[in-house]
Amino acid sequence: MKRVFSFLLAAVMMVGCNKGNSTEEPQQADVPLIILDTDIGSSTDDLFAMEMLYRYEREGRCRLLGVVVDRMGEDCAACADVMNTYFGRGDLPIGLERNGIENPSVWIDYKAMPTYTNDNGSSMFERSVSDYATLPEGWRLYRRLLAAQEDHSVSIVSTGFVTALAQLLQSEGDEFSSLGGVELVRRKVKCIYLMGGVFGTSVEPDFNFAQGITFAQAFFDLWPREVDMVFSPMEVGQEIEYVPDTVIADVSWSDIHPIKQVYMTCNCNTGQMMWDPMVVIQAVEGDTVFSLSERGTVTLTPQAETLFTPTPTGNCRYQKPGTAAWNARMLRKIRDANRQQGNG
Repeated sequence: MKRVFSFLLAAVMMVGCNKGNSTEEPQQADVPLIILDTDIGSSTDDLFAMEMLYRYEREGRCRLLGVVVDRMGEDCAACADVMNTYFGRGDLPIGLERNGIENPSVWIDYKAMPTYTNDNGSSMFERSVSDYATLPEGWRLYRRLLAAQEDHSVSIVSTGFVTALAQLLQSEGDEFSSLGGVELVRRKVKCIYLMGGVFGTSVEPDFNFAQGITFAQAFFDLWPREVDMVFSPMEVGQEIEYVPDTVIADVSWSDIHPIKQVYMTCNCNTGQMMWDPMVVIQAVEGDTVFSLSERGTVTLTPQAETLFTPTPTGNCRYQKPGTAAWNARMLRKIRDANRQQGNG
């Protein structure tokens, strides 16, 4: 009888904890907890990475904790707000970068997307944030979100610059946690998945890291060696192209769709490949979907080159390019997420 009572008590406590975390069905204990760090506002692969995360969460395969926008500008944060709201996660906290990279490269400028209007002049897309000036700095949001989670439970998906991450690592204790940034990451983060790095026989600068080399150097110097890092170099997504006509056709059921509108309004026929979704897929679906390097360490040079040194005790690995058939499967995953009708 005592054993039955203990079991029932544990079940009640578990339901209570899950109820406080989400209004959806209770999450499984092994579902990844993810913070997305994105340079939204320039390349459209960020939009597909976000859309995939919303769809994965809807399927109960991950839980999103927040979005850190690492490209400066309230218009970039507004793009994230539109995406969150459209896909039913308007409650998702957003962190804003205010002291990051000045005037980084912009490939596809869709930052006006939040201001798109219908034929009658009304706003096309709803937003949940009334005043972007009130948003916390990205590194501050990291501290709040990480401090509230269990140890070694959070996965970070980085699809842009590492500005907020560097600032997080340099941060000191505050009202959220007495731990400094390095120790907070060591305590709370299980793995970080980064779109970036150049490996193999090629030695050349990585674009994302080179855009803000001072931030990147601080990030690599301070990241705790006990926390795993998985890199997705550009060549992994290089052969996975989601062409504009197909993007538009795949959302045949409505024109009021943020990604479709970007593709209908902006010139997206720029060789935009699906780089960013690769880290999302691994963070949610796991390592078995990819061919990975052995373990090792990664050193960043002052020229933003990523030098990989194999060692069994290293915390770093990187994805390797796949076959044509594998590329087709990855594109199908992205298209399947984009073709799902509805926004909730």
